[in-house]
Amino acid sequence: MTTIRQNDLIESIAAALQYISYYHPADYIAHLARAWAREQSPAAKDAMAQILTNSKMSALGHRPICQDTGIVNVFLKVGMNVRFEGFSGSLEDAVNEGVRRGYMNPDNSLRASVVADPQFARKNTKDNTPAVIFTEIVAGDHLEVTVAAKGGGSENKSKMVMLNPSDSVVDWVLKTVPTMGAGWCPPGMLGIGIGGTAEKAALMAKESLMDDLDMYELQAKSSRGDKLEPVEELRLELYEKVNALGIGAQGLGGLTTVLDVKIKMYPTHAASKPVAMIPNCAATRHAHFVMNGSGPVYLDPPSLDLWPRVDWQPDTQTPSCAPCGSRNSARCACASRPCARSWSTASRPPACSRT
Repeated sequence: MTTIRQNDLIESIAAALQYISYYHPADYIAHLARAWAREQSPAAKDAMAQILTNSKMSALGHRPICQDTGIVNVFLKVGMNVRFEGFSGSLEDAVNEGVRRGYMNPDNSLRASVVADPQFARKNTKDNTPAVIFTEIVAGDHLEVTVAAKGGGSENKSKMVMLNPSDSVVDWVLKTVPTMGAGWCPPGMLGIGIGGTAEKAALMAKESLMDDLDMYELQAKSSRGDKLEPVEELRLELYEKVNALGIGAQGLGGLTTVLDVKIKMYPTHAASKPVAMIPNCAATRHAHFVMNGSGPVYLDPPSLDLWPRVDWQPDTQTPSCAPCGSRNSARCACASRPCARSWSTASRPPACSRT
């Protein structure tokens, strides 16, 4: 019988939330580095270079990857032979205390974004609690914990539909992704849940985003001619077709909108095909750890060798409008579309107020 103590769980949650606030997952960095290396669009390549530069600076300085430090999602898999000791309240209370301590750490305070009473008062809870917690009872004698911090921009682009059994998931995704625009801050990934009921599909979509990225491995498997499972074929098809839409990094076009597409499925009613899709942004933040009763868990920091050498520097030159030469969009002499196009293709374009 494994004994999990309250303070060990609280400390592990708090430490993990600090960790993910400034360390990207290694698999994300590896996939983004490959996408950056092959990108042909100057604007998209520059956007990815900025993301990689910011990521390494965050890792070095232990400061948040993004100012939106997210709403916390926690997935607990509780072994049936686990015993909890010294808990002053519920399991959820202990998790939320871990969130509170993680976000209020004086060495790296994280923005509190959670508001209570979502419909009326919408008052900030000041410590980013409560977390959204999912608990599953499983066989075993340990506690598995996955923590994630989900930003509002990508969460707000979540989609759900009840398809007819004969409807195409691919067609729905390709119709829906363009409506999401770039507000979910690509390049990221898409998590898709198919089956179960409406709420089960949404939960599977979110859970799938916790999996490691492995699209390059899947592409290599396909290139070797190895037999793919149907869900792997669907992932590859969606990956290729979504990227072919040309939305690109931060909506600037180019080759890569998604780094991976994850899919989870569950049996469903014969009359139904629920589908949910949740994007994850470039500030992908999640971590997984296992508690075996030996004390709090602390994650090892990644090697800085994971990050590619990106010699990105900010462009301090103010671009000018090609037709009229103005360096101030508010005073731009062109009131026509060519001016707008000129500003929009500049290296650091301000918005032209005359369009």
